[in-house]
Amino acid sequence: MEREMDDEEDCPELIPIKEPAIKDNVEDIQSSNNFKIPVTIISGYLGAGKTTLLNYILTEQHSKRIAVILNEFGEGSALEKSLAISQGGELYEEWLELRNGCLCCSVKDNGLKAIENLMQKKGKFDYILLETTGLADPGSVASMFWVDAELGSDIYLDGIISVVDAKHGLQHLKEEKPSGLINEAARQVALADLIIINKVDLVSQAELMKLRTAVCAINGVANILETQRSRVDLSNVLDLHAFDGVSGKSLQQKLQLEEEPRAHLDKSIVTSTFEVLGSATEEDLNVFIQNLLWEKNVKDKKGNPMEVIRLKGLVSIKDKSHQVIVQGVYELYDLEETTVKWKEDERINRLVLIGRNLDNDILKALFIATVTKREENS
Repeated sequence: MEREMDDEEDCPELIPIKEPAIKDNVEDIQSSNNFKIPVTIISGYLGAGKTTLLNYILTEQHSKRIAVILNEFGEGSALEKSLAISQGGELYEEWLELRNGCLCCSVKDNGLKAIENLMQKKGKFDYILLETTGLADPGSVASMFWVDAELGSDIYLDGIISVVDAKHGLQHLKEEKPSGLINEAARQVALADLIIINKVDLVSQAELMKLRTAVCAINGVANILETQRSRVDLSNVLDLHAFDGVSGKSLQQKLQLEEEPRAHLDKSIVTSTFEVLGSATEEDLNVFIQNLLWEKNVKDKKGNPMEVIRLKGLVSIKDKSHQVIVQGVYELYDLEETTVKWKEDERINRLVLIGRNLDNDILKALFIATVTKREENS
């Protein structure tokens, strides 16, 4: 149970809903913001501090009109004190509007139609935060937004955040699951673009370093923030651009600093990263990725199929002057050209794969073969 609030003063303050004022505000927002609305998924184990983070964002003074979508209102949470409104079969069941213009609601259906329906009722927002339940797989939620973006939706996936409890996080990551199943806490860390280690004031520096080491072993490319009571600089949490070409430059810097792969506690989930010089055709690159993500016919030395949870990278495609960012979550992946141009003698592909049974040598050899195949054909 997430109960980190000191007292009632932390509860969001409710104000009466005035429909005309909302509509006026919406028209102003829509006239000035003719772009898609970013969605950030916030995951984390039970008690890590997700609700506290959301309460903080909802009550903090900022210039954004943020909608927070909750799978459910946690028992004992300040969010319980929302307005319970009967919507007569609508897809959202509870909502409240705050003095800083933010909106908080509980959605019965995580589908995009529920969120788009909410926007039609209450107008467009500057930002949407979606909280998943403690054991939920953020990857499946992310996939839903990603696919819909191709269908012309006016919302897009900005990034995945995982909140980790500094005191109990290591215990959660160590928890053994039945054969074939992935530890939920480890999965959430593996999929994250930003990891917030919360409650750092409750552990020693040595304990914190153990947890950081375990987290970095699972996900070597996510940014890590250390916090107390989920207090974060919102500029570090919003507008991550983790799934689009804007992140190309920062990703390149991050990949250049990434070290050799390190094994997770139970050696099941690892971060594998490698660099290969050269260019591949888009067709050959798609074959390489699809064999990994779709066909799952790439195996380690023991014959186990490699299971990719998250894929990130910058690749060089023949006849393209700009760097291309590749993003993957489970079976879904996307290639997007960035604004960064290649220097012809520095076309270095950098890939990061997070998953199980990953063999760095085999993966690198396969990618080298993909690049070499293009050279042989030409």
